[in-house]
Amino acid sequence: MFDPGGVLDVAIRKADGTTAVDLGRSGAPPLPVAPALAPILPDGLRRGSTVSVTGSLSLLLALLGAASAEGAWCALVGFPRVSAEAAHEYGIELSRLAIVPAPGAGWTTAVGALLDAVDIVAARPARITPGDVRRLAARARSRDAVLVPFLAGADSWPGADVRLTARAGAWSGIGGGTGRLRGRQVSVSAEGRGHAARPRATTLWLPAPGGGVAGAEAPTPAIKLVS
Repeated sequence: MFDPGGVLDVAIRKADGTTAVDLGRSGAPPLPVAPALAPILPDGLRRGSTVSVTGSLSLLLALLGAASAEGAWCALVGFPRVSAEAAHEYGIELSRLAIVPAPGAGWTTAVGALLDAVDIVAARPARITPGDVRRLAARARSRDAVLVPFLAGADSWPGADVRLTARAGAWSGIGGGTGRLRGRQVSVSAEGRGHAARPRATTLWLPAPGGGVAGAEAPTPAIKLVS
């Protein structure tokens, strides 16, 4: 459970009660990412930003892993099938992970409340409307949190600071009809605006043969599985 007593939140407020300067949060350093993700996120996860992820739930979990391992609080909203074992494999500290598997129609309310309380909120949107996008992005900026929408297919999150896209790759571990799947290489691209305006790309083991995420030189030939 999140303990608000461990957070120093000092603010200078205007006469009408709105925040003028938030001394407890402004200027916070970026959150770290795994070394394998450095080619596409060289500055880590910038607080107050929105980073969309498309194409791979493993990429989403890997994105959270390093920050969680170093003390960040994370939340998953709308992911009913994510197992604790899968999250832990990518470095996520389960004692600092909040899970809301089925927020229903009130998913934006859940995400907004969590952005007030934790460092990174990853959410599978029930729907995407311009108003929701603006409100949640503004909430992330005002609280120095990181919003991570997880998208499927051709969906997009307008105005995302960084857009990460994973494309299907080849599995390894099966040879001559024997063995088991141990790792997969995927191509990941990053585009965005501001500091992320220059497109970047890399190839990752996701998952790596030993678990987690690791860098890869180039994709291996695809393995055709015959049932």
